[in-house]
Amino acid sequence: MKKASYTWFAGLTALLIFASGCNGNNGASPAAGGAGSAGENSKVIKLTFWGGVPEEAGPTDMVKAWNEANPDVQVEYVRYVNDDSGNLKLDTALVAGENIDLYTNYAKFQLEKRVQSGGALNLSELDGYDIEGVMGEQAKAWQFDGSYYGLPTVSSQSFIWLNKNKLDAAGLGLPETNWTQSDLAEYAKVLSKDSTYGYVQSTNMFVFNMDGQLQNEFVKDGKSNLDNPVTRSSLEAWYKMMHEDKSMPAYGEQIATKLPVDASFLKGEAAMLGSGNFIFRNANNLTDYPRDFKIAFATIPRPDGARDDFRVEGGLSDVIAINPKSAYKEEAWKFLKWYADEGVVYMTKGGRIPASTKIDATETQAKLIAGFEDLYDLDSMKKVLFGDQETYINTVPVQLNDLRMEEIEHYFLKGRTLDETVQSIAKRHNELIAREK
Repeated sequence: MKKASYTWFAGLTALLIFASGCNGNNGASPAAGGAGSAGENSKVIKLTFWGGVPEEAGPTDMVKAWNEANPDVQVEYVRYVNDDSGNLKLDTALVAGENIDLYTNYAKFQLEKRVQSGGALNLSELDGYDIEGVMGEQAKAWQFDGSYYGLPTVSSQSFIWLNKNKLDAAGLGLPETNWTQSDLAEYAKVLSKDSTYGYVQSTNMFVFNMDGQLQNEFVKDGKSNLDNPVTRSSLEAWYKMMHEDKSMPAYGEQIATKLPVDASFLKGEAAMLGSGNFIFRNANNLTDYPRDFKIAFATIPRPDGARDDFRVEGGLSDVIAINPKSAYKEEAWKFLKWYADEGVVYMTKGGRIPASTKIDATETQAKLIAGFEDLYDLDSMKKVLFGDQETYINTVPVQLNDLRMEEIEHYFLKGRTLDETVQSIAKRHNELIAREK
């Protein structure tokens, strides 16, 4: 495992000094002697569980089910927002010794930092659960030095959401599984004639296509592998859609306006959306996002010239760790095992797809769209979300990801040419490789 980032730790320490002065608990009940607390009745144990999913999208029902069946071990759910500030809030609370027994990690580099700072329990200290047997071999991607410090609970996927009504009106069929970025561009160009945009996506997805080509082989023969032809063609495809076809928002506009891409799609302002399964919680919320069009699904398009075994980032996610400072590790472990095989089902309505093989996929699909079946194309949903598309867990180092996004932004904002961008990414990456030797 790499050494901890001292820059990150220094920033966290400064926040801790502030936090200790304020002595706030962010809604979690403080407990003397570490995490976990007993209520007024000393026989009742209280566990505090932090997660990023809104309470109404499943956690409230999940906690209610557990608490009713386990009167001696009561769980309180505390929501933190899964963004930079929300994750810093969680990290600060963990190091400060606030009352957290369990918490959810949504990216590997985030869990890695918490393992390095002593904020995650090595699950080999506990027993009674075959992680790989239940979650599959892909769980190994979440190991650190051969050990698990968290239990994966969800199958995370990214795909294209399609307004099928707009496709039908334009005479476009559903895309094939092996479609390309050029195909996406053609669809977006046609569909933008009847929409504000033919396609929108979250900014983090601009690297999905190139990363599906690399599949974590960021270094090849000791040098940067980020200047390969497929990386170049993928970036060029996005640029043309923004600035030539104008079928998707320009990057600068998207950042400046903080464009809510999911809302744009659900309001019918965009015909296609690149995102993940978590959007179901909004797509099924007809109060805030009323719609009458049917949603269909397609795979993430491969960049032109991609390898035959191109795969998209995804796989196991929502990795729940136990705080080593918890006074109730065994009780937390009992809850976590229940959550992984039973409780996570309550999260399905919020777009979470359970990873446990003990949960039937047909049941999951039914719960995802319960009450809204007529508003989805069920065949494409089954094919894309529950088909046999292979995914991989992206392990790009955070420093590398940051530097390449800086360069990509310059290109999308017309500050540099494509050649300059690709050369600069490779140059800075090679400098990073040299420093790490």
